[in-house]
Amino acid sequence: MKKSMLALTLTALMAVTTACSGGTGGGPAGGEATNGGSTNTGATNSGTTNTEPVAGGNDSSGEQVELRVMWWGDQARADRTNEALKIFMQKNPDIKVIGEFAPSSGYFDKLNTQLASGTAPDVFFLGGNVVDYAKKSVLLDLSPYVDKELDLKDMDKAMIEYGTLDGKLQHISAGANARGILINTTMFEKAGIPVPQDGWTWDDYAAISKQIADKLGKGFYGTYNFTVDGFDIYLKQKGKQLYDMANNQLGFAEADIRPWFDYWQQTSEAGGVVTPELQVSNPPTDTGKSLLITGKVAMTLAASNQLTAMQGLTQDKLTMVQVPRGPKGTGVVFESSQGMSGYAKTEHPAEVARLMSFWINDPDAAKILGNDRGVPVTAANRTLLEGEANEVDSLIYDYTSRVSKQAEAEPFAVSYNLPGFSEFSKLAETTVQEIGFGRKKVEQAVTDFYSGTVKIFDSNK
Repeated sequence: MKKSMLALTLTALMAVTTACSGGTGGGPAGGEATNGGSTNTGATNSGTTNTEPVAGGNDSSGEQVELRVMWWGDQARADRTNEALKIFMQKNPDIKVIGEFAPSSGYFDKLNTQLASGTAPDVFFLGGNVVDYAKKSVLLDLSPYVDKELDLKDMDKAMIEYGTLDGKLQHISAGANARGILINTTMFEKAGIPVPQDGWTWDDYAAISKQIADKLGKGFYGTYNFTVDGFDIYLKQKGKQLYDMANNQLGFAEADIRPWFDYWQQTSEAGGVVTPELQVSNPPTDTGKSLLITGKVAMTLAASNQLTAMQGLTQDKLTMVQVPRGPKGTGVVFESSQGMSGYAKTEHPAEVARLMSFWINDPDAAKILGNDRGVPVTAANRTLLEGEANEVDSLIYDYTSRVSKQAEAEPFAVSYNLPGFSEFSKLAETTVQEIGFGRKKVEQAVTDFYSGTVKIFDSNK
């Protein structure tokens, strides 16, 4: 396994959209990707906003620079992050770090307010929505610090490519993951159905979802509806993409997406998909309410770094398999889950670069941070954590290795969330609900969705 992780190549490590991702999900709107995006990736986001200096880092000369760092997540993520920052200050006594964190629901509102007032942190975390911030010219160009304060020699090349926007290095991935189908194997055992394997198809997925619901009876479902979170994956499987960044245009037409919405409506009508009411009241992205955790839904789309948190909440055994295949393959590769960007107006750009270099390269930091934001983006730290992995983490490394090997044979170009991704995600979710609750037929809903997407794109590009 170690050799396969060390052999991750440019073609194997392409960033998508949650996310929650360039994909359609992950973390806060267009955050981890998920994540992308958009897919929720990473720790649960139920923490409370907190701002506190991180202890340590006293320089005997008395001269220190101060850096503010802001991220989203829960208290567990905050504890890990603050502990890593303490180690950084011990090794860099001329820098004092003040950490701030917020739950995903308010993180970007807070960041946007600070950017508008010129009071943004020196370093802040972004997800698949990094394109939006690059277009606002608020991100620090890190290019002058590479091979100086910022060591990228052991970082996966595709992760560097992902963070390079408009010819400037503006984002350093803090972790990588791969989306797949998270499976409650205990439910499959109860239903007497074999657990699916890599290489299955979307027809298989629909049939198995119905079989689970039929075998287990009322109140049990085969799958959550991930029309939105799987949107970019479906497009890639058809040779399309969400956002054609090179030409600054949408990467799909209305006719390209109609079959995807039809598929989910037909699978829902067959009884294999959780009801719209339960999807809203028990969303798959809320680990505290997820019906997969309570043994009521057998499958959903998730990021690999969610497996640890989800398994910790249930006695049922969980695993991951690759998403069903389409004409061009799975459409899934390693994705940048989320990462760090510097504020363009920071007074301490070199120190910002040092912090980022520490984050991705330092073995002590890797041991503290673990896989919370995804597997490390440097080969040495991946090997380090893999050697100390527990049973669940080993599943993650095994899964990401399988994705890596698959992507070598089926490479995809680096892709990003489209500009205005937060608005796009809300429109997509509304469209799914309009179909699910019977307010619109699929054909009309898709037409309205596409025209709305064009308007959002045109107003943000």
